[in-house]
Amino acid sequence: MTAKNTICLWYDGTAEEAARFYAATFPDSRVDSVHRAPGDFPGGKAGDVLTVQFTVLGIPCLGLNGGPIFPHTEAFSFQVMTEDQEETDRYWNAITGNGGQESACGWCKDRWGLNWQITPRTLTEALAAGGDEAARAFAAMMTMHKIDVAAIDAARRGEA
Repeated sequence: MTAKNTICLWYDGTAEEAARFYAATFPDSRVDSVHRAPGDFPGGKAGDVLTVQFTVLGIPCLGLNGGPIFPHTEAFSFQVMTEDQEETDRYWNAITGNGGQESACGWCKDRWGLNWQITPRTLTEALAAGGDEAARAFAAMMTMHKIDVAAIDAARRGEA
């Protein structure tokens, strides 16, 4: 069954490589199909990979090899909810350890320029709680790159 709504992500010739990395890194992720261009196009030649249909964490995506004109920006990111430090570390390290880069407050960028928010559930719950608990967790988060679950939990309790 084809999804009625699909996220289209623009790549500079690396859509298949990125899709295969996501499929190997995240559960409920896979490469569904690879389509080659029937003719030359601005980002490539006939026979080059033009589009890749893939799924990331259950979300249908289309990778379009459109060339270098439109790079990824922080205006779009995948937010991945994690349950604990182990899961947070696993995804963060997979992305940053594969040519990506760290950013602030749980954000990182993969080597293709796509942005990810690796967000432990405890942080989301703290912010939703509001009041002093949210303020403390928020202040702790603002000092971090990768989120430290123990530090967020301590801030929630007022111990930091």
